[in-house]
Amino acid sequence: MTAQTFQSVFRKISLSASVQEAFRESIVQKLAIHKKEHMVSMKISASRLIPLDKWDALREELLRNLPGIHSVEVAAVYNLPEDAPEFLAETYWDTIRQFSAKKSKVCAGIVADAEWKVQDGKMLIFVKNNMAYYLARKKLDEELSHMIFEETGQQLLIQFKNTPSSAEERERLEKERENKTEELLRQIVTAPVPSGGESNSTGNSTPSFPKGVLFGKECNGSVSKIVDTKIVGENVTIEGNIFNVESREIKGDKYIVSFDMTDLSDSTTVKFFVKKTIFDGEMTEKLKKGAYLRVQGEVQFDKYSKEINLMAKNIMLGQPPVPRMDTAEEKRVELHLHTQMSSMDGVTPVKKYIQRAIDWGHKAIAITDHGVVQAFPDAMNAIGKSDLKVIYGVEAYLIDDLGSVVTMPRGQTLDDVFVVFDIETTGLSWEAERITEIGAVKIKDGKIVERFSSFVNPERPIPAEITTLTGITDEMVADAPQIETLLPEFLAFCGDAVMVAHNASFDMGFIRHNAKLRCGTEVKNTVLDTLGLSRALLPELKKHNLDIVCDYLGVSLKGHHRAVNDAEATAEVFLHFVDMLVEKKIFYVDEINVLASQTVNYKKLKAHHAIILVQNYTGLRNLYELVSVAHIEYFFRRPRIPKSELLRLREGLILGSACEAGELYRALLEGKPEPVIEELVNFYDYLEIQPLGNNQFMIDSPKVENIHSLEDIRNINRKIVELGEKYGKPVVATCDVHFIDPADSAFRKIIMAAEGFSDSDKQPPLFLRTTDEMLREFEYLGAEKAREVVITNTNLIADRIEKIKPIPDETFPPKIEGADEELREICMKKAYSIYGNPLPEIVQERLETELNSIISNGYAVLYIIAQKLVWKSVADGYLVGSRGSVGSSFAANMAGITEVNSLPPHYICPNCKYSDFESETVKKYAMEEASGCDMPDKVCPVCGTMLHKDGHDIPFQTFLGFEGDKEPDIDLNFSGEYQQTAHAYTEELFGTGHVFKAGTIGTLADKTAYGFVKKYFTERDITVHNAEINRLVDGCTGIKRTTGQHPGGLMVVPSDHNIYEFCPIQRPANDVNSTITTTHFDYHSISGRLLKLDLLGHDDPTVIRMLYDLTGVNPQTVPLGDPETMSLFESPKALGVTAEEIGCKTGTLGIPEFGTKFVRGMLLDTKPKTFADLLRISGLSHGTDVWLGNAQTLIENGTITLKETISTRDSIMIYLINKGVEKKKSFKIMEKVRKGKGLTEEDIADMKACNVPDWYIESCQKIKYMFPKAHAAAYVMMAFRIAYFKINYPEAYYATYFTVRACDDFDYSCMCKGIETAKEAIKEIHAKGQEATAKDKNKLTVLEIIVEFYARGFQFLPIDLYRSDAKKFIVTPDGLIPPFNSLQGLGVNAAQSIVDGRKDGEFKTLEELKERTTLGRSLIELLKENGVLDGIPETNQLTLF
Repeated sequence: MTAQTFQSVFRKISLSASVQEAFRESIVQKLAIHKKEHMVSMKISASRLIPLDKWDALREELLRNLPGIHSVEVAAVYNLPEDAPEFLAETYWDTIRQFSAKKSKVCAGIVADAEWKVQDGKMLIFVKNNMAYYLARKKLDEELSHMIFEETGQQLLIQFKNTPSSAEERERLEKERENKTEELLRQIVTAPVPSGGESNSTGNSTPSFPKGVLFGKECNGSVSKIVDTKIVGENVTIEGNIFNVESREIKGDKYIVSFDMTDLSDSTTVKFFVKKTIFDGEMTEKLKKGAYLRVQGEVQFDKYSKEINLMAKNIMLGQPPVPRMDTAEEKRVELHLHTQMSSMDGVTPVKKYIQRAIDWGHKAIAITDHGVVQAFPDAMNAIGKSDLKVIYGVEAYLIDDLGSVVTMPRGQTLDDVFVVFDIETTGLSWEAERITEIGAVKIKDGKIVERFSSFVNPERPIPAEITTLTGITDEMVADAPQIETLLPEFLAFCGDAVMVAHNASFDMGFIRHNAKLRCGTEVKNTVLDTLGLSRALLPELKKHNLDIVCDYLGVSLKGHHRAVNDAEATAEVFLHFVDMLVEKKIFYVDEINVLASQTVNYKKLKAHHAIILVQNYTGLRNLYELVSVAHIEYFFRRPRIPKSELLRLREGLILGSACEAGELYRALLEGKPEPVIEELVNFYDYLEIQPLGNNQFMIDSPKVENIHSLEDIRNINRKIVELGEKYGKPVVATCDVHFIDPADSAFRKIIMAAEGFSDSDKQPPLFLRTTDEMLREFEYLGAEKAREVVITNTNLIADRIEKIKPIPDETFPPKIEGADEELREICMKKAYSIYGNPLPEIVQERLETELNSIISNGYAVLYIIAQKLVWKSVADGYLVGSRGSVGSSFAANMAGITEVNSLPPHYICPNCKYSDFESETVKKYAMEEASGCDMPDKVCPVCGTMLHKDGHDIPFQTFLGFEGDKEPDIDLNFSGEYQQTAHAYTEELFGTGHVFKAGTIGTLADKTAYGFVKKYFTERDITVHNAEINRLVDGCTGIKRTTGQHPGGLMVVPSDHNIYEFCPIQRPANDVNSTITTTHFDYHSISGRLLKLDLLGHDDPTVIRMLYDLTGVNPQTVPLGDPETMSLFESPKALGVTAEEIGCKTGTLGIPEFGTKFVRGMLLDTKPKTFADLLRISGLSHGTDVWLGNAQTLIENGTITLKETISTRDSIMIYLINKGVEKKKSFKIMEKVRKGKGLTEEDIADMKACNVPDWYIESCQKIKYMFPKAHAAAYVMMAFRIAYFKINYPEAYYATYFTVRACDDFDYSCMCKGIETAKEAIKEIHAKGQEATAKDKNKLTVLEIIVEFYARGFQFLPIDLYRSDAKKFIVTPDGLIPPFNSLQGLGVNAAQSIVDGRKDGEFKTLEELKERTTLGRSLIELLKENGVLDGIPETNQLTLF
């Protein structure tokens, strides 16, 4: 109908006066009666807004007056002034309120007293009580904007904002909350232990909690979604899972308990007050992560968290929703699944998938992460004793490097017939566009013998841009034959010839499509692509466009983008190429693909997805090698596997066609010819189809032209099924799982948004489906076929696969011939040289016990390796510090691996070998767990020589256990300068290809995940609960982000084994420029199978070496019990300064392990007097929850002294054994406590039976990590020696400290200009407070030592162009000369260039300085500013008189 006035259309219908008046000036633009649906639809336009209630009235009155009509649809269109958001907002305000009222009563109440304003083109609606988030979650803003756009055609963005509360309102609300809180507390204090009511039983009743009521009464009433509980003061009932619980003690023996809970619509925090006695009882067990609760309470605004939460009145156990279960009698197998190891893509840990498969009764499940196999170890460990078969695999990035220059070759020679052709078209899509010209030349025996050229009538106008490009106009093709006529002529011209084109896939796509669709024929000619051939023959060209190739070969190309001209030019190019091929001894067409695979630039190849499954152990080894070459040789943005490598290593592997990014799916989308499809199908062992939702994104994607509906996706799946039937390939249905449950898509949404995906909110349903869910997905294939692809074929593939382990169970130590005998000989020889022959009984017994245990358990090789590394370093002039518990081994001390002597305290004569382990003095110190160096000096009673004091009393069992079966771990601290030499020597010992850096996997930390979640909501202007943020953070934490390497860890593969028997290898962080090779698995996964050496780089050995070089004093001769050095740990007096002068109450600034503010505080609290005290402090400071809130409190309240503290892991075992606890039990308790695993009820009972005090048991329960005594001893020995030099050789000490430890943070401008400048710099950093950066804090540490340096009377000389070193401070009688790199901004390389440049004599001019160094203008200015270049002119200037 044509547009008519409202009155003329409805003049015969009885409408109320109010409706007629409301629509009096409107126009009915469109009216239609739909007979089948019994419906009337119309579009009405108006120039002013008509109230919503009038539209409703119109619909109702038309329904009453039109018999037989069941529904009336009315669309409003308003003709309002454009570009006037203020006008639009004002006009629509009443309608917005009416619309909100129709949405819900809650929405009506919120919007009723809201205010609005227009800002930056947006309509901002300000609501009270922090309800903006609620309305946004309801999507009311989107619906209102959509309504306005539909009715007016104008965009008005609407956003809800919270109205800031007035002071009076906040005070009133706060008062109400305080009153309610006091009332709740009063009720708790007077209430009896909660008992349940009579109704709504959840079936979770226990004796302590009748009817499942944990707090208050039963929760009655309807349950609300958490997302709908946003009105302050509203009483609501919610249900959900707890995912975080915290309790805080308050006055009156009560807790305020808060827990986060979610029902997946949103999350919230619930709070309640409860008596300690009630909560600490059985309630704690019920209120824990994962519990499902029903909570009734009042919505409140919490002033502490500044958000809405729920103050609980009643809490009870809820009935959780029935979990999804696979109830099918015969179950499917999932063959395509991604874990958290699919970098920033998969979100579910592999353990969760394994447990779900077990719970569902599946017999197998595949792990196929993108390009990596890093989930294999966790998958293996997660199976436990289950019969579940894990199918190990990968979704590979497959590149076809076999060369596709020639398709469908048939053994032709280069002398056969070729037709070189080109076409012009109306556009790029062979489906949607038409051919406008065909030009071709025929070549035989290397000569052009015939030509073909004709326009084609496309039966549609040629686009202007195509005419501009080709010069072909509508007039030129008007009388040309249509394709139905011309194409058969062209194909007849071609005959059986090889068809040649430049970018042949484009030209042949049009030819094949038109041949099939318009001519009913199929083109089966061999095709040769000169574009691919150009890439193989002319790799020096960056681009291979036809005009570029012609120009390079000297071929004339006139009238480019005309088919006949391009065909002639391509023919000339092809003839050049034929000559080049003959020179390379290539005479057959099918040999060209071999050439292309050899010369292909893999970076330019498109990667397609493919699933590779491991069938057996041969396949596992081959997969590990494939993953390795993909990471090391073919990495380009992703680890890519070339087909040539896959074919080489295909044994034991099963290949699947994968998802829509697979070769086969893409070929079908692009309409590749049948022979190409056939070749692809035959390449794979099975074909894959997926649920429609997985690929629904293609419907809207501009990159996919041929998918317009779900039916198109169904047809692709049907085609794959048809191909499977035709070529005898099983077709399997997979989920392409990226998360375990539908709700978990929320986590992937966050991750993909962080990665920059614009469609992150449109998550496909990539969850793990049950068998029945999958059968429903594929019911369009018919019940029988759906069952075949979902159940039969997935089980068929699973049954072809053996049950294997990705990592062997055994240990594979490296082999060194004669290691057992060599170790024994080295240890005994050293022991005899110190203790004499025969050895004292205690020494003989300890050494024999250790050597027998070490050798019988096969660990002698490990000792010999460490011995060779340490001896090599020492021979090269660098001491080595030991780490970890290796110092517990006396054999390690005798082998020279560690300096720590683990025997009990004793005296030994270096001259006559007299020893004292038994005197009363020695026994007294031994009973106090003292160190030998703490004993008084004593002269040898035999020969009068001063006795040497040694022994730290560390049990060997800490290192290897009582059975000698604990895996040893020898960690060594090499000088940072020497670390690479040590690593190279390790490779020299074991051979190239047998030593790899220990790989690490960097996962998303909670702080980073928090940033991602916050950014996600900030970008969308959405306010959410902290509880919901925490839930999402928890779901995103642990997702793989990158890979790396252990700072000093090396994995050693025995010489008779290959790394691929254990894991793949790669570069750290996939850095293609790195020469370092790491294990692909995190080193923890294989450290029990392969030897891991920890050869770390550390500053202390470098410091010791420099001190030795500067002073000539051997640090190993420093007396460890030196009283003056010991005094530094209490006071700076020995330095000749006061605490006030240096701002520090100890003298340990700059002393490793004891210079930090935290440890200096510990020193003041504990006042150490002995070396053993320092060991305890070192242990306490390195442990977690050992000092703070534990030992510190016990010392402060006088319960214990420093000597009684649980300071190191060894002290637990020794203490418990001395108390009478059985030895092995003591060892096991120590192992639990040191790892933070606490104590069992049985442990506590055993300890109490031996009168272990309560404070000791409670202290053990708090500990999260404990330091080994041997490690503490090694650290303290280094620290004590350095402290000795600080007192006795101060200039050498400070020069060394500033060179080695302060090299990155030393700043000449504020540190070398006197004590006042340094103090001022300290004040500036302190003034920054919390805003001080990590760089500031590091600088502050150096500044504190600078002040001490000046206070002791020392000084710096200016930087000297001819005396300063590049990076070392130089000691002179007048002071320290700073190096060039002490100038912030002048790096080591530039500094070294000055040192190298001055070897040729003085710099006469700045110009000469610049020429002889690498210094630029800015660095020369820096040197000038600091007076380094004073007196040097810019250039040589001659003055003529």
